[in-house]
Amino acid sequence: MSAERPRHRPSPEELDAAWARVREHAHRTPVLTSRTMDERAGAQLFFKCENLQRGGAFKFRGASNAVFGLSDADAARGVATHSSGNHAQALAIAARMRGVPAHIVMPEDAPAAKRAAVIGYGGQVTTCAPTLEARETTLDAVVAETGATFVHPYDDTRVIAGQSTTSRELMEQVPDLDRIVVPVGGGGLACGSVLAAAAFFPHVTVSGVEPALADDAHRGLAKGERQGPRPPVTVADGLRTALSDLTFGILRDAQLAIELADEDAIVAATRLVWERMKIVIEPSAAVAVAVALRGTYAGERVGVVLSGGNLDLDRLPWLR
Repeated sequence: MSAERPRHRPSPEELDAAWARVREHAHRTPVLTSRTMDERAGAQLFFKCENLQRGGAFKFRGASNAVFGLSDADAARGVATHSSGNHAQALAIAARMRGVPAHIVMPEDAPAAKRAAVIGYGGQVTTCAPTLEARETTLDAVVAETGATFVHPYDDTRVIAGQSTTSRELMEQVPDLDRIVVPVGGGGLACGSVLAAAAFFPHVTVSGVEPALADDAHRGLAKGERQGPRPPVTVADGLRTALSDLTFGILRDAQLAIELADEDAIVAATRLVWERMKIVIEPSAAVAVAVALRGTYAGERVGVVLSGGNLDLDRLPWLR
């Protein structure tokens, strides 16, 4: 597509710049523990609550790094993206905080609640047909008309650097972790996590998790070749996106190990967190919980990133 953005592996200096920038605008989210969860996992689990982040997901970190890293001249023209999920809300919030326009291209079949949330945060929504081609073509037209800066949900250096602050903050809060477990969708959070660990906490292992029905990263890293997405059927809708060339390359070079969770385990983990920990997470966040609870990391001190808490309360996963 013609809308350009930086697409290189973030340097340690760029990670440091993001750390300083994002801390000014994002919540320092809490880390929770649960004896019940520890007993079931056979490990000590530390839950990083990005479901309590601005906009209800870690996505605000990447969006705020991109928005607040713009020059005044570029920011004045606004920012733009195509998204039907958490990134759309995150970018709208960050743009509102800086006082600049946010142009959001959303497919016409996006949930009404998500569109309403984006508009509520001040985003200017343009709808398009529910195909990737339509999203990209419509975005190109919006960027050409407005001069706005395109901020991709994950295939963007600025966004990956911003997402790195999630695990970096967790490693600072719990400095003696053995491992951090992160969900893998488009790969922004996973890439930020492996880069932050390598640069600042090399003793910490990063592991990825995916739904078995959306396992492009698992298949691609095993084969050494990026794979396309599977049909969008998993309940973990935030993880249906496939890796980009940039994110695949970073995770391949890091030799990221990925574990898979089936749908029943994802739904059960979502419900268990709601019931026992009294916090709302979405199924995409519960994938990490599901893998940890089956004893995969027994005996370790494990940071589990609860990536978000946005879901349709009229369509709870255990009522399917």
